[in-house]
Amino acid sequence: MATRTDDEGSLSAGQRAKIRRLATPHEGGPEDDGGELNVVPFLDIITNVLMFVLATVAITFTATIEASPPRPGVRPPRLTTLGLTVLVVPEGFSVKAKGGNVAPGCVDTGSGLAVPKRGSEYDYDALKACALKLKASASTFADERDVMISANAQVPYDVVIATLDAMRRTDSGDDLFPQVSFGVAR
Repeated sequence: MATRTDDEGSLSAGQRAKIRRLATPHEGGPEDDGGELNVVPFLDIITNVLMFVLATVAITFTATIEASPPRPGVRPPRLTTLGLTVLVVPEGFSVKAKGGNVAPGCVDTGSGLAVPKRGSEYDYDALKACALKLKASASTFADERDVMISANAQVPYDVVIATLDAMRRTDSGDDLFPQVSFGVAR
């Protein structure tokens, strides 16, 4: 009987078959993966969605506007103040000064809108000119700094902000009515 020097002789045919079977690489099913999930397709989807969101996000800028809320209670009227109030309505601007309505064109007191819309747009330049005219109407109003702005519920927010901006400064950058208060329309 011949003796073999290699290990092949000490293994049975079944053992050699099992070793060959285990050593041979093969494509197996999910049961051969050891229970691991392939997350690469999921990460691809998330990355694509994230890129889409970042590309379509609208960048918003915020600004701070200093304004004081309406104060409760009734203040006694001062005779030397203009007491300017601007009511923004869907048709234009109604202006009140010294307790009376300002007539159209800002020439006198009376009923109607002091500054109606020009076409479908609010006329901020005419409102600013009206405020300048009222402020220059008496020397006691030259130091006036307060204005109250109120708006109907139908008026868009950006119109209220544009009105506030128009009343705060003149075209040359000088203060017109820098102290803005908001009123509540009834």
